[in-house]
Amino acid sequence: MSRKKIETMKFFTKISNSWRNLFRKRRVSLTNVSDGTEEWHMHLSPAGLVTATLSFLIVMFILVLTLVAYSPVLEMLPGFRSDADRSRESLMQNIIRLDSMERVMAQMMTYNENIAMIMAGKSPVARTVQLADSTRQSKILVMPSVEDSLLRAQMEGEGPYNLQHDAARRAVRESIELIAPVEGIITERFSIEEGRFGISIAADNSDRVTAIDEGTVIASVWSPDAGQQLLVQHRNQLVAIYKNLAEPAVAIGQAVRAGELLGHLKSEQSTTEEERPFILELWSGGKPLDPEAYIVF
Repeated sequence: MSRKKIETMKFFTKISNSWRNLFRKRRVSLTNVSDGTEEWHMHLSPAGLVTATLSFLIVMFILVLTLVAYSPVLEMLPGFRSDADRSRESLMQNIIRLDSMERVMAQMMTYNENIAMIMAGKSPVARTVQLADSTRQSKILVMPSVEDSLLRAQMEGEGPYNLQHDAARRAVRESIELIAPVEGIITERFSIEEGRFGISIAADNSDRVTAIDEGTVIASVWSPDAGQQLLVQHRNQLVAIYKNLAEPAVAIGQAVRAGELLGHLKSEQSTTEEERPFILELWSGGKPLDPEAYIVF
C-alpha cells in the first residue's frame, strides 16, 4: 500500500473519531470535597450541549418577540415612540398646516372679492376684528400699578403707540412716502362706520390728478355713483382708487411714476357735467386705509 493511501486513511479515521467524540457522552458529576462522595451526576455529549444551547436561545427569542408584539413593554423604555404616537404627531402637524392654508385662502378670497366689487363700482365690505381691551379686563390676581395703567393707556389708546393698528398698515406707512394727488380742501373724511372708505377733496374742475406713488394701472371703469375711476396698483400691495375723473390720461397696464398725470377732474370742453368732489381710496390686503394717515394734504 502506498504512502499516500495510508495518509488518506489516517485523515478519514481522524475525522470519524472526532465525529464519534462529538456524540460520545461524558459524565458530569458533583463530588463532595470532604469525603469524596459523588452527590450528583449526568451524562452529556458536546452535541447535546450545543443542541440544548441553541434550543434555549430559540425559546428566548420567541418569548422576547411575543412580548414585543403583544404587550406594551416597549412603551416603558425612555425615548421610544410607537406608531400611534408618530401618527398622532403627523396628524396634528397636518391639521396646523391645513388651518394656516385655510386662513390664507380666506384672506385671498376677501381680497379678490373686494377688488371685484371695486371694479364694479360698488363699496367693498370692510371686515374688522374686535380686539380685546386689556384695560377693561379683570385684574384681581395682579393689581396694576400706576405705571402699568399709564403704559396700557398709551399702548391701547388712540396715540401713535397703539398696538391695535393693523401690522400691514404700519408696514405700508413706514415703507412708502406718498404725495397728494390733487390740491384742495377735504370735505369728507375717512369713516368706516358711515360707509366712507376714502376722503373727498374739493378742488378746481380743471385740476390735474397725479399718481401718489409709482405703480401700474390695473383698471379703468365708470359707474353712475363714482364716475370715471382709475385703479392703480402701487408697492406693498397698496391699491389706490381715483374717483370722479374725466377721461383718463393713462391706459390699463401702463406703468406710472410718482406725480405723473392720471387725468383731470373735468374735461376742458365740457360745461354740463355734474360737479363732483374728487375721491381717493387706499386699500391694502382687502382692507380700506385712511389716506390722511399716509399723505399730507
